[in-house]
Amino acid sequence: MRYSVVLTPAEESDMYTVTVPALPGCVTQGRTVEEALERAEEAIRGFVYALRLGGDPVPVEERPVRLEVLDIEPPVVPEIAGV
Repeated sequence: MRYSVVLTPAEESDMYTVTVPALPGCVTQGRTVEEALERAEEAIRGFVYALRLGGDPVPVEERPVRLEVLDIEPPVVPEIAGV
C-alpha cells in the first residue's frame, strides 16, 4: 500500500503534524521528520486495521498527492470613497 503524507511544522514547537489525505482522520505527530514518518506508518497501519476490522472499505490512493509551494503578492484592494 502507498499513501501520500503531509508534514506540517507546528508554529509553537519543534513538532511536525502528519496527515494522510486519502485517509481523513489519520493524523499523528513527531519531533523530527524521521520520527513523524515512522509514526505516520504506524498510524496508517492502525487506521487500515481498524477499517478492515469494522468491515469498512480501505481507501486506495490512485494517484499520489502533489504538493507545490507558491509565493504570491497579496492583491491590492482599492479604497472606496465614502465607505
